[in-house]
Amino acid sequence: MKQDATRNAAYTVDCEDYVHVVEFNPFDSGDPGNLIAYGGGNYVVVGICTFQEEEADVEGIQYKTLRTFQHGVRVDGIAWSPETRLDSLPPVIKFCTSAADMKIRLFTSDLQDKNEYKVLEGHSDFINGLVFDPKEGQEIASVSDDHTCRIWNLEGMQTAHFVLHSPGMSVCWHPEESFKLMVAEKNGTIRFYDLLTQQAILSLESEQMPLMSAHWCLKNTFKVGAVAGNDWLIWDITRSSYPQDKRPVHMDQACLFRWSTINENLFATTGYPGKIASQFQIHHLGHPQPVLIGSVAVGSGLSWHRTLPLCAIGGDHKLLFWVTEM
Repeated sequence: MKQDATRNAAYTVDCEDYVHVVEFNPFDSGDPGNLIAYGGGNYVVVGICTFQEEEADVEGIQYKTLRTFQHGVRVDGIAWSPETRLDSLPPVIKFCTSAADMKIRLFTSDLQDKNEYKVLEGHSDFINGLVFDPKEGQEIASVSDDHTCRIWNLEGMQTAHFVLHSPGMSVCWHPEESFKLMVAEKNGTIRFYDLLTQQAILSLESEQMPLMSAHWCLKNTFKVGAVAGNDWLIWDITRSSYPQDKRPVHMDQACLFRWSTINENLFATTGYPGKIASQFQIHHLGHPQPVLIGSVAVGSGLSWHRTLPLCAIGGDHKLLFWVTEM
């Protein structure tokens, strides 16, 4: 008998508002707890959480809000800076957001008196993805419906600008070689850019549209994953510019794709809110069926924990967490 993969969330945290986006800090902040940021209608909350999977004396989840940042406009995206440290004196919290007003905001806080933000302006349409350079944290890359990918320094100046053939949906930085950037376009093309020469060096084709989300596997950078139409797709960039594996996954159109941070065969996808609920699935490349299926009334965002096989999704006045096996 096939085991049913449907699961309720293992843990939930109540929030003040509908959560549009949620991101675990993917970098080590020098604290055993895990920083998490989530965005609502006009604010960003930064909190810290510990799970029973990592601390024997924690029952379920331990969560504490560290600070709420007023944002004034709906938060669409959040990216953490590797300069965030909780073990420094004073601590440093640094992240950027994309918002409904087409601006990027760079927030810096010491969790006491210093709370400032800088506005980065230049995009002329919605921003679909943004990311910090993971090595130094001195640059931010963003992609937009305005058919551009832009690189910014922390002063807010644009240092590079790539014209795309369709809306930019996702952008990822190589974890080691900080001059390599991956940009995924809605028309199904994924390009890799060399930031030194500012040239495209490689491209992949999904052969189906619309491509809504793509992600570079940081455990194995030969692997790229995406969702386009109703399918997830996986490429091995050493073998072909066409997907090596693909499978239909969400009836109502797939929305987000994220690789696990700890296992190169584990990834998660979400579907657009359907007639009843958004579907969330965890997949393992060794298994023909999803290993976990969840449902969120109005799910938004998708983020993997830095060291556990655990996913966070935003919902209606709550954060939801699902845990899977390795």
